[in-house]
Amino acid sequence: MKNIFLYLKQILSTSFLIILSITFIIAGISIGIQQPSYATTLEELKLIPPEYKPNLEEKINRANEFDPGVGIQEEDRQNAYEQAIKDSENLNTLEKAYERNLKEERGQNQENLVDKASELIDKVTGK
Repeated sequence: MKNIFLYLKQILSTSFLIILSITFIIAGISIGIQQPSYATTLEELKLIPPEYKPNLEEKINRANEFDPGVGIQEEDRQNAYEQAIKDSENLNTLEKAYERNLKEERGQNQENLVDKASELIDKVTGK
């Protein structure tokens, strides 16, 4: 009688472990195969046709509608892109653009160095 209970206990524990492991495997597979969410609905996709390509002005206006700061960033980015296109047309202008960017970068670094030094002096003197 005791052997029967031990045998049933062993069968139940192994079957429980098998069922538990299968459950975890299925859960892991279902988590790994999630469909991407593009945060839009079918109705929104129908409103904007796929062949619609907004020009620069429309992009900037749309960015300004959401947040004026974003519109300014978009304008700056577009201006920098146009300047890079102009600079890349000639090797001499490309070198000048490199020197201009290098000067701007050095100027920014110097400002940061001065700011850090003044903060350190204030910290040491206890102001």
